[in-house]
Amino acid sequence: MTPMEKAGWTPLPHSDEDLERSRSVPDTPQTRAETYRLAWNDPDFMTRRELRAVRLQLELLKPEMILAERGIRSTVILFGGARLPEPGGAAWAAKNETQKKNLEENSKYYEEARKFARLCSQQSAASYYREYVVVTGGGPGVMEAGNRGADDVGAPSIGLNIVLPHEQAPNAYVTPELCFNFHYFAIRKMHFVMRAKAVAVFPGGFGTMDEFFETLTLIQTGRMERVPVILFGKSFWKRAIDLDFLAEQGTISPGDQDIIDFVDTADEAWGIISRFYNL
Repeated sequence: MTPMEKAGWTPLPHSDEDLERSRSVPDTPQTRAETYRLAWNDPDFMTRRELRAVRLQLELLKPEMILAERGIRSTVILFGGARLPEPGGAAWAAKNETQKKNLEENSKYYEEARKFARLCSQQSAASYYREYVVVTGGGPGVMEAGNRGADDVGAPSIGLNIVLPHEQAPNAYVTPELCFNFHYFAIRKMHFVMRAKAVAVFPGGFGTMDEFFETLTLIQTGRMERVPVILFGKSFWKRAIDLDFLAEQGTISPGDQDIIDFVDTADEAWGIISRFYNL
């Protein structure tokens, strides 16, 4: 089947055909002018501030279309710190000896994230990698561990990267054709939760907290279906957040704490998901 047949027959030329034709026009002062470029093939035009609404739409559409074409129906999110090293690895982000000690100690969660991603991916294989596909932010630390765990068992995994002021490349374990890059945080967050059947949150910083609490808010307000939200590292999270205190203060309802489960191991976490979905 030709690309034209896949797209549906039309008596009008497709945009990819006209793009090729536009590249073969004679070289003249007129054809070199920026105004002569096809609008959607003009980077200067597409990055104008007035085109923000169009870019938001494109960032939503591109991953959505690719994931749908791949047949991916559901995902398991792994959120967590980019700074957590692999066990035995250097605590490269440490700014002092205390941080170095704690990051090295918390490296155990890298290994648990990797194991958890393997368990998710083994279940995903039963659906030909359409369900329970691992998705991470595509970076280092816990994100790398998640993509690596999927890769350990030959499974695909998704990476949702974002352009940051400092240089960041996707980790080496993201499936290349499922590796996306975003300009807009909001659209990236939508792609995290649009297919999520479970959310696993590992120790992390502001970014992890942001993603975790946004997910909680969506569930608490009924804007998202109840799915397992699992915090890895009981001792870490008991100090990092105090939801019982919020309930006592009346800023959340009694029982809102029950949206979350606390675990220390990948097996515990997968057990929660298995019971929730009767796997």
